[in-house]
Amino acid sequence: MSTTTPTIAQPSGLRTRVSAFLYRRRLVKLLLLLVPPLTWIVVVYLAALAVLLFTSLWIEDELSGRIVHTLTLDNFRELWNQPVYRTITENTVLMAIAVTIADALLAFPLAYYMVRMASPKMRAVLFVGVLMPLWSSYLIKAYTWRLMTAYDGPINWAFGKVGLGPYGFFQDPDQALYSIVAMTVWGWLGFDVIVYLAALQGVPESLVEAARLDGAGRWATFRHVVFPLVSPATLFLIVWSTINALQVFDEIYVTTRGGPLHATTVMVYYLYSQAFEFFHAGYAAAIAEVLFAITLVFSLLQLWLGNRRVHYGS
Repeated sequence: MSTTTPTIAQPSGLRTRVSAFLYRRRLVKLLLLLVPPLTWIVVVYLAALAVLLFTSLWIEDELSGRIVHTLTLDNFRELWNQPVYRTITENTVLMAIAVTIADALLAFPLAYYMVRMASPKMRAVLFVGVLMPLWSSYLIKAYTWRLMTAYDGPINWAFGKVGLGPYGFFQDPDQALYSIVAMTVWGWLGFDVIVYLAALQGVPESLVEAARLDGAGRWATFRHVVFPLVSPATLFLIVWSTINALQVFDEIYVTTRGGPLHATTVMVYYLYSQAFEFFHAGYAAAIAEVLFAITLVFSLLQLWLGNRRVHYGS
C-alpha cells in the first residue's frame, strides 16, 4: 500500500521578495498603509476646500443671476460691509464661548461626584439622566425644548407658581440666544460627562493614596494630582465643544429660524439661507471660508494654550 505525502504550496518568489523587502523597510510599509486614507483626505477634504475657495471668489451677475467666473474679493468685501453679518459673527463666537465654558463647568463636577462621592444607585440614576438627551436626535431635542419653553409650557408654568413670567424664551431677542445656548448645553452635557468619567476612572488610585499619605487634603489632592491627570480630556472637550458650537444649525432651524431680529442667526444658518433659500453660491461659499478660518484659529489657539498646561501621562 503506497502512501503519498501531500505537497505544501510554497509562496512564490515575487511574494517572498516583496514580504522580505517590506519587513526590512518598515517606513515603506507604513507609507503604503497611509496611502489610502491620505488619498481620501486629499481628494475629499482638501479638494473640496479648494473648490469652495474658488467658488467664494466668483460673483453673480445682478441682471441674469448667472455665476461670473472671475476671481474677485467682492463677496468678502460685501460680508465685511454688512452690519447684520457682524451681528451674526458676534452671535456665533458668543455661543461657542458660552457653550464650551458651560459644558466644562457642569460636566466635570458632575463626573467627579459620580466617580468619587456618589453611591452606586445614585451614580446609575445620574448616568441615565445625563445620557437621555445624548441618545435623542438633534431634532427631537429641539422640539422637546421648544415645547418645554412655550408660553403654556412646563417651565413657564413653574415660574408662574412663584410669581414670575411668563417668558418668551425664543420670542424675546434678549433671551433667544441664551435659550439656544441652554438647550445646546443640555443636549451635549452627556458626552462631556462620559469623557470625564473615563478620564477620572483612569487616574491611578496609587497616586491619590500616596498624596493622602503625604498629608495632602482633598483640595490639594484634587488640584495637584487629579486635575492635572484629566487635563488632556479637558483640552479635548474644549476644542470639540468649540468646533461643534460654531457649527450649530439644527437647534436654530427648528426653534427660531434665526429670529427674532437675527438674535439667533449664526454663521451656519446664515450660510444655509444664502445657499439654499436665495441661491447665492459665491456669497455662501465666502461665509463658509470665514467660518472655516474662525474654527481653525480657535482650534489652533486652544491647542497652543492648552498644551502648555496639559499633563500627559501619570
